[in-house]
Amino acid sequence: MRYLRRPTRGTGAVAATLACLLLASCSAGSTATGGSAGKNSLNIGLTAEPANFDFTKTEGAAIPQALLYNVYETLVKLDQSGKIRPQLATSWSLSKDRRTYTFHLVKNATFSDGARFTAEDAKFSIERVKTDWTLVQKTQMDVVDTVRAVSPTELKVTLKRPSNDWLYRMTTRVGAMFSRTGVSKLATEPVGTGPYVVKNWNRGDSITLARRHGYWARTPHFASVTLKYFKDPTAMNNALLTGTINVIGQMQSPESLYRFQNNSKYKVIEGTTNGEVVLSLNNGSGPMKNPKARQAVRYAIDHKALMDTCWAGRGKLIGSMVPPTDPWYQNLTDQYPYDRDRAKKLVKESGEAGRTLRLRIPTLPYATACGTVVKSQLEQAGFKVKLDQLEFPAAWLTTVFKNADYDMSIIGHVEPRDMQTVFGNKKSYIRYDNPEFRALLAKADQGTREQQITDMRAAARLVSKDAAADWLFLLPNLMVADKDITGLPVNSVSESLDLTGLGRS
Repeated sequence: MRYLRRPTRGTGAVAATLACLLLASCSAGSTATGGSAGKNSLNIGLTAEPANFDFTKTEGAAIPQALLYNVYETLVKLDQSGKIRPQLATSWSLSKDRRTYTFHLVKNATFSDGARFTAEDAKFSIERVKTDWTLVQKTQMDVVDTVRAVSPTELKVTLKRPSNDWLYRMTTRVGAMFSRTGVSKLATEPVGTGPYVVKNWNRGDSITLARRHGYWARTPHFASVTLKYFKDPTAMNNALLTGTINVIGQMQSPESLYRFQNNSKYKVIEGTTNGEVVLSLNNGSGPMKNPKARQAVRYAIDHKALMDTCWAGRGKLIGSMVPPTDPWYQNLTDQYPYDRDRAKKLVKESGEAGRTLRLRIPTLPYATACGTVVKSQLEQAGFKVKLDQLEFPAAWLTTVFKNADYDMSIIGHVEPRDMQTVFGNKKSYIRYDNPEFRALLAKADQGTREQQITDMRAAARLVSKDAAADWLFLLPNLMVADKDITGLPVNSVSESLDLTGLGRS
């Protein structure tokens, strides 16, 4: 199989905010050109701000959302349709035994610290995932056996076994290419081959990316892009209405769309994402370790009423950890249809009726909006629920994601194809431990494409049957922008808010 570079660079998902260039608390990337006001700059509104810039050691989607494809590039990337396209690799081929990938790399790429990008950097980056990364995603590189730089522009990666999943993972954060001389201060000074560098970081407010001189490929339209972070959805809406920002990258108050839909100054984009809003259940300890209690939770949730109430009916009910944009999607909403009487019966049978469930949610708009609805519906089924809001990202990531100190939570899992990461690792915060499930994942990864689809569907059905979590709904891709902004994606299917294809008409 061989894939050739196309002459244009794909556009990708976007979202972001307002420019606030003064009082920056962090500055990096001395090779950047300064952003100018007006048509040459873009201000985008987002919700979750990164804790730092090091996605090799810090969990969460906010860092790759801002940096992947913009500051850091990969050998291959996802386009808006979810297809794998060339980036730092001009082409690649796969051996007949499906174990060895040969990548042919671009010849003129450089890092923002001035170092030339070569196959040695690619080798360093791939091997570094195993040695230096601390995230659960590092296991996605375990299948790699050897990496060899044949020449400055040729790289051979040999896998321990055939893997359907590995090349796809190379489009995500684990595929990011790092400079061998630029990894000492990743949390504050990211060094990548991308068209942007971090110019300013005003903590608690905004991050400004500036276009850099000497970028190896097509120069992006905007010289400066500022991502401004809003905790209040109304404030984000008002920022667009007053011209402070140009794009609402993630609409956090769908009921407010009417303010923009009939206004000729704006365009509204509505598509889909791979962001499953998950009612996480702690399978490892506490009341949710009890299978009947988890089943009761699933029967107790009226998903349509919940989505109508807390997200204005926007989104899609899917019933599993697989979005419709993945080849193995199947609608599993009928596995646990809303049935309050059955939920009440299971609560009594579980013996957990007298215990208080700790519903610990992050301070993110969809979580806080849906948290009260979930609490009410569970209490109507006979549970006792205590609702706690934890500051995001720091408090929630430490308490829930790292320490699993919770019974239930609500979080949008926006990483692509993350069923394996969330449920296939028994040390994940869900603490789901099913050898049959992991065996299905292994079979899916090594088989033919048809076998992969069959086994992944079986895995999704199994994790749903086990009530390892509940899937409230799939987040829609709701964006609102000034009418002259071009290149905005209908669907958001990667970890990156790809700024490189955006423009202004």
